[in-house]
Amino acid sequence: MAPYASDDSTTGGEVDEQRSGRRKAARYVVPVTVIGVAAATIGLVPALADSGDPDLPKITAQQLIEKMATSDVQQLSGTVKISTDLGLPNLGGLESGLLSGAAGQGEGGSSADPTAKLTELASGTHTLRVAADGPDRQKLSLLENAAEYSVIHNGKDVWGYDSKSNEVYHGTSSESPEYGKDQQPPATPKDFAEEALKAVDDTTSVTVDGTAQVAGRDAYKLVVKPKQSGSTVGAISVAVDAKTGIPLKFTLTPASGGSAVVDVGFTKVSFARPAASTFDFTPPKGAKVTEEKDSGKGSEKAPGKAPGKTFDKGGAREHAPKAGEDFGKGLDGMKTIGEGWNAIATFDTGGEGVPSGGGAGGDLGGFMDSLGDKVHGKFGSGTVFSTRLVNALITDDGKVYAGLVTKDALVKAADAGK
Repeated sequence: MAPYASDDSTTGGEVDEQRSGRRKAARYVVPVTVIGVAAATIGLVPALADSGDPDLPKITAQQLIEKMATSDVQQLSGTVKISTDLGLPNLGGLESGLLSGAAGQGEGGSSADPTAKLTELASGTHTLRVAADGPDRQKLSLLENAAEYSVIHNGKDVWGYDSKSNEVYHGTSSESPEYGKDQQPPATPKDFAEEALKAVDDTTSVTVDGTAQVAGRDAYKLVVKPKQSGSTVGAISVAVDAKTGIPLKFTLTPASGGSAVVDVGFTKVSFARPAASTFDFTPPKGAKVTEEKDSGKGSEKAPGKAPGKTFDKGGAREHAPKAGEDFGKGLDGMKTIGEGWNAIATFDTGGEGVPSGGGAGGDLGGFMDSLGDKVHGKFGSGTVFSTRLVNALITDDGKVYAGLVTKDALVKAADAGK
């Protein structure tokens, strides 16, 4: 094993200085959606390295990040294993039932709609086959028991096919291959790594921590950790291919310990160009075909480059939330307080909080109480709903505080708002 020093650390400012050149990284993106808490916040995974760490030349964290940024890989194929363990409450199969129901209730009512079907990736362990040939051709297949679901992007056509129901969903992509990237949560280690590095700033420690072998390839291990206390994020580990600079495995472990919250990594990978036929698709005979325009989604599209997933100069800190700034455009009045990994999104619903079992909420209130923890402070009282990664406080007067922070941090933020 190469003699990597644990003090090979860099801050967000030093990372920015390393990003002086334009990005040459591949602009392929597997057109999938992984919704839920994991996708909406951070996508990472625990690296399950093969035995026998390779002996590789020493490299600094800055150099490794630059290697990722300048990777020019545009073709690949392989198998990806993805596991998600958010620690959501077991409601007697309710969670899996809701996800399965969503899979069959996509916009337009098609079980082949990617935005519905791939909700299944937000829970449990799944095996995917992926292939990419530049920005215009990608394919992802979700392997199921005696069935398969595929999303194929070939030129302007995007197809979703559910073999179990024999349903097809057909849409068209923007002329810009970048359009929609920001709306499509990560599904490969590369996507997850880009999301994680957006959080890098002066509150972050970035180090190279030895080597690993993943999917038969030699890799460096990049480790990202919050410097601040109070975050639910323990560490992020990214196994970066030593030759190509492509992330092979991505890891998020919680500060509370235990297994990773999300685990995404290649078990097999090839950087040869996939056969052109890989991206061909014709609806099978008898299949029900739903067109995007019929689902009411087509009219919302507009060409243009979506912001977000790039390694361009300043990209990581550009996207890190800053205290007091707007957190998003979907919810009016949403702001962030705090910085870095301790940033908390807050907004006022304008309504009442969560029903309580002892109040007018009745049975619903009792059910909600069983899912959350009642808390009290200067702000009054409220309910905290927790996963292993994300915590959210809903006060009795309708204010919401949420982030990758502890319950105590949320209560403190709510008190400070008074």
